[in-house]
Formats: sequence, structure tokens, C-alpha cells
Amino acid sequence: MNFLLETLQVLVLSVYFNLEAFLKLFIPSRKKSVVGELVLITGAGSGIGRLVALEFAPLGVSLVLWDISQEGNKETARLAKEKGARKVHTYVCDCSDKADVYRVADQVKREVGDVSILINNAGIVTGKKFMDAPDSLIEKTLEVNTMAHFWTYKAFLPAMMANNHGHLVSIASSAGLIGVSGLADYCASKFGAIGFAESVALEMLTAGKDGIKTTIVCPYFINTGMFDGCQTKWPRLLPILDPAYVAKKIVNAILTDQVYLLLPRAMYVLMAFKNILPVKLGMVLGAYFGALNFMDSFRGREKKDK
Repeated sequence: MNFLLETLQVLVLSVYFNLEAFLKLFIPSRKKSVVGELVLITGAGSGIGRLVALEFAPLGVSLVLWDISQEGNKETARLAKEKGARKVHTYVCDCSDKADVYRVADQVKREVGDVSILINNAGIVTGKKFMDAPDSLIEKTLEVNTMAHFWTYKAFLPAMMANNHGHLVSIASSAGLIGVSGLADYCASKFGAIGFAESVALEMLTAGKDGIKTTIVCPYFINTGMFDGCQTKWPRLLPILDPAYVAKKIVNAILTDQVYLLLPRAMYVLMAFKNILPVKLGMVLGAYFGALNFMDSFRGREKKDK
């Protein structure tokens, strides 16, 4: 009897949730208020981190900005205040160092309060083929892009669980959904970040903490300088993304409790193809879309921008 009842429940919910998803294509989701929330953004000193901070600035939140660059962080803070941010707090933090993450997190909790929206944005890329990448850079990539998420969650999730309120945001990558030639360590780090975020989200649900939301962001290459030199074979289908556009979409996804955000929209179709097509055909399509040569002209961000 339990089998029949549970199967019937799954069938009914399948129809309901598919209908709900279809209607959301035409009816915009209601945005939640974030007034009074404490938003922490890692890697806030430049790029997407800075732009996300500026999108949040006029929404009545208090901002906590983490970056390894004090100068970049201060500039983001200045711009956020110009945009109307209530309070902005800056901290220098090396997200690749667990001890530093815990130290600065304790400082934030003492001086500012409990973080309610955590945006793990800090990221690095080596841009080298696997056999050419030094061990130290591979380790650094995993420490910043993946392991830092473990430590920030450990630091700030307990307060969210106590209040059954919060939002965990992982700025991952489409490279965390499909392998890319020349990005082995980066792909591994982003696959790890996505798997980690998904698993913790499930743990929150099974623990009854349904007030803690999760958003996982998987964009294609963004024109922030991080992937300078990378080329896209079919720019109309897979364009190099405008950073301001991406930041707006990220904040909108947070405000509407969107669980997954893939950019551009073509990524949703490509990911569906990956899961249903024969492997050999997938390889043919990968070559067609240029996935084997994205990184051939990679230069990356100049060191002076770090």
C-alpha cells in the first residue's frame, strides 16, 4: 500500500511541479525583501563580486566585503556607498587559507553580526592544460574555488540554521557542469562547488530548515578579464557575457529564490543534450560548439588587476 500511495504522490507532484515550472516561464516570480539582511560577498574587490555588491547596495542591506586586495575592496565599498548602501564593512581575507577564513569570519560575527546571505564568489583560474599546470596552482584553484566554500559554510551556516533563515549562493560556472579542454583543475573545482552546494541544500531540507535557500549560478565565460583571450565559436548562441548583465541576473535569482541559474539560456538546452545524447555524438557537438579550443588563446587577467 505504501508503494502505491507514494507512487501516486510522485505522479501528482510531477504534474503539479511541471505545470508550475511552465507557468513561471510567463509569470514573473515575486521578489522577496532583503531589507536588513547582512550580505557577505567573497571576491568583492573586482569583477562580478563588485557588481553584485553594487546591485545589492540600494536594497536596504548591510554589506560585508571580503577580498585579498584591500585596495579593490575599498573601491567597491566607496562605489556601494554612492549607490546607497546602508552599511559597508570591508575585510582582507585569503579564501585559500582555512585559518584566515575562520579568523575573519569570527571577526565579522563579533563586529557586524550574523551573515544571512552568503555569496561565495571568489575564484581563480590557471588556464593551463593539466600536465602543464604546476601542482601549487592546481591546489590553489581547489582551495579558492571549492574548499573555501566548506569553511565559509562552517562559519556562517550555524546561525542560519538556528534562525531557519538564510541564503547560500555559489557562483560556480558552466565549467562545473561539463568538462572543458584546458580547464581540468578549474572544472574539477567548480564541479566540486556545485556538488557541495547541492548536498548541503539537501541536508537543510532533511533537517527541516526550509527557510535556508540555495542558489547555484553557472555562467559561461564572463568578460571580467579573468578569461581574457578565450574565444567563442558561435557568439550568438554562446556569447561572452556582459558582467553587469550577469550581476543583475544573479541578484534577481537570489531575490526570487531561484535554485539554478544558467547563463546564457542556451546552456539549459546544452546540459539537457549532454545527459540524453550518446557520448560519441556529445563529443561531435562539443567540437561543433568549440569546446575543444575555448582556451587556445587564453591570456587571463593581468597581474596588475589582482
